[in-house]
Amino acid sequence: MPSMTLHATLTLDASGGSLCRMTSQQRWTAERIPDQTGRVFVVTGANSGLGLATTRALARRGGRVILAVRDEEKGRRAADRLTAAQPDARLEVRRLDLADLDSVRAFAEKLRADHARLDVLVNNAGVMAPPRTLSPQGHEVQFAANHLGHFALTAQLLDLLTAGSDPRVVTVSSPNHRKAQLYFDDLTGERRYSPMGYYNQSKLANAVFGHELHRRLSEARSPVRSLLAHPGYTATNLQTDGPVALVAVLFGRLLKPLAQTPDQGALPQLYAATEPEARGGEFIGPDGRGELRGAPTRVQLAARAADAATGRRLWEVSEQATGVRFAFPASR
Repeated sequence: MPSMTLHATLTLDASGGSLCRMTSQQRWTAERIPDQTGRVFVVTGANSGLGLATTRALARRGGRVILAVRDEEKGRRAADRLTAAQPDARLEVRRLDLADLDSVRAFAEKLRADHARLDVLVNNAGVMAPPRTLSPQGHEVQFAANHLGHFALTAQLLDLLTAGSDPRVVTVSSPNHRKAQLYFDDLTGERRYSPMGYYNQSKLANAVFGHELHRRLSEARSPVRSLLAHPGYTATNLQTDGPVALVAVLFGRLLKPLAQTPDQGALPQLYAATEPEARGGEFIGPDGRGELRGAPTRVQLAARAADAATGRRLWEVSEQATGVRFAFPASR
């Protein structure tokens, strides 16, 4: 039987307003994921780190997982490793470059041609602290890959999600969203780019998007739920795969011994994706000190992330930048 943990966490309610208190509960582990047989998942960035850990856990519980990856060869190797350990795993590998809106459109069109429904979309993939780079459409690459690509992908898969069973969108943010700001007057970083500052901006954009999506889905009485999650401090290649040298040394080497494993870090997004008691609008993170590690629990969203005016503004900016608009089907 899982051990018990007592914790009381303050969290914004689904409307972003009053605070509610979470009381004692069992520590949640991957062993508590319900049977996912027959359910279809898309996990972005699924070939490594949190995405790979999420894919592995879902496949073990019977889920059919579509690995949405920028590098198909790496994706196939990851799928082969998973299948070698679990021969009955149901996996598909599909190319998706979230920084390129043409790739997002092609991925969504192909998925819609091949699948009649989608149960869960896990917006997990991320780029962290590279030198200033622009996407093919001219957007700063972290804002493009971490936010705009997921915004466009979610919009273009919303009809498949609406047809799903207990459908959910899980968007992965970071505690860094609490110290970030949105540079609406300089989203490309042309005037004042800093690698970590613009990474933090993208994580705030994730948080704002997830919350605003929840508000709009609720208003439309859609069956789709939007939840947010963050992994705490987890050792993945996000910190070492191409960022500026200082970030790679600090996070990839000096602080790595303090980090959780990807299997541990993936628990909040797995909880958000599968736990029957998870509710739309919740933000799930680790329950340990500073939310750096621990079992999944509801955590507090920064007030600026729940601000209605900020949500509307980011939504409008994102529609303009992607050329994509959401169509919110009503409840079935």
